Amino acid sequence: MPNRRSILAATTLLPLARPRLARAQQAGAARWVPERPIVFVSGYAPGGSTDIGARLLADPMAAVLGPEVRILVENRPGAAGTVATEWVKNRPADGTTIMIQETGAGAVAPIATIGGTRYDPLTDFTQLGVISTPPEVLVISPGFVPAGTPPAAVLAQLRTAPRDSITYATSGFGGVLHLKSEMLAKALGTGFVHVPYRSGAQMVTSIMQGDAQFGIAAIASALPFLRDNRVRAVAVMGTARFPALPEVPTLSELGVPGFESGGWFTLIGPAGIPRPAAEALNRALVAALRDPGVRERMLLAGHLPVQGENTLETTRAFVERELATVRQMVERTGIRLQP
Repeated sequence: MPNRRSILAATTLLPLARPRLARAQQAGAARWVPERPIVFVSGYAPGGSTDIGARLLADPMAAVLGPEVRILVENRPGAAGTVATEWVKNRPADGTTIMIQETGAGAVAPIATIGGTRYDPLTDFTQLGVISTPPEVLVISPGFVPAGTPPAAVLAQLRTAPRDSITYATSGFGGVLHLKSEMLAKALGTGFVHVPYRSGAQMVTSIMQGDAQFGIAAIASALPFLRDNRVRAVAVMGTARFPALPEVPTLSELGVPGFESGGWFTLIGPAGIPRPAAEALNRALVAALRDPGVRERMLLAGHLPVQGENTLETTRAFVERELATVRQMVERTGIRLQP
């Protein structure tokens, strides 16, 4: 089975896809050429799911935009992606600053955090395309329970342990992993201690080392650790099992409903990007996601690339629906996150 080294090595092969992806550009479409290199922002430190997604897409998208176009990934970690999101909001709306947005900064923080955020996830940004919709996975430290303990027994251990005696890790305060961990605590009728980190890779490393007993992680962050048996998967969030983890049940299968909604990643830019630039960026993203090589590498890395209709309009409608879903979750559970 591929390990983390093979996943990272695969990303270095992406420039080989440039000629094929360049030919995939829509024939006859007006060509927009950025005036300078495009900055592709990740709101987390290197190694996590957003960083991996940005690096898998940067070169294939540049190939579609033109041989002279460069896309540079820039990490701006802090506050579960909200620091970078606010920074992108204030950048010039010329198409040369884009961002991989995930559920936490794009929906959870604006809705669930007391006091909200200093940006509106819809009106302050141009929605450029949906990237992927993978579920999250509940992982535990190898020493939390004896090897071979069934997933249902792991949940029973979480449920019956004294309140606040178990620590969970996340990739940052106010993100979707924070919200879903608190939702899990409420569903199990208990409480846990939260320890936030700056990326998915850091949070899973903390679980591997036993600094935290469990965490709900993005699959892209957890897969390299799961393949090496450095952490153990208990359950996935979502309506179905994930293709790369077919043996791992969903939380619903284990009798814990309410976690059918998975995570998502979108491509955004500052509000007001001119239509030709926005359409060109959307075409580049769609072409990259439809390339078999890129899709395979994204699946291998724990992303579930979108393959259906993926326009500027459908992306905005998607974000509107997801915001409504998160709002319903927050209202149903009564969970609010302290800043």
